[in-house]
Amino acid sequence: MALYNITTKQEFEEKVLNSKKVVLVDFWAEWCPPCRAMAPLLHEVADEHDELIDIVKVDIEATAENGALAAEYEVRSIPNMPLFLDGKEVERLIGMTSKGNLVGMAKYVLKKNR
Repeated sequence: MALYNITTKQEFEEKVLNSKKVVLVDFWAEWCPPCRAMAPLLHEVADEHDELIDIVKVDIEATAENGALAAEYEVRSIPNMPLFLDGKEVERLIGMTSKGNLVGMAKYVLKKNR
């Protein structure tokens, strides 16, 4: 399973910007009900599609660095899930979505960008 909870910009660079896989970054907060509802789906996707996608969770309120990352990536509402490939944001999902849509978007990103 490739699901990471990060708390520093260095971890973000390592797990997202330097990854060769599709990476979905979940910007979220503990107080956000839709964010909490997405968590089990993200765990399932990470478990079932490890070869396709890594999931990186960024609690926007956990650390000052996480808040700065959210600002840097213009996160204005949550859940906010940009998808990265080769260190660049290529798509973004905002709000609740289905597990099928998460997997489909990761496959689309690979097909479109490789």
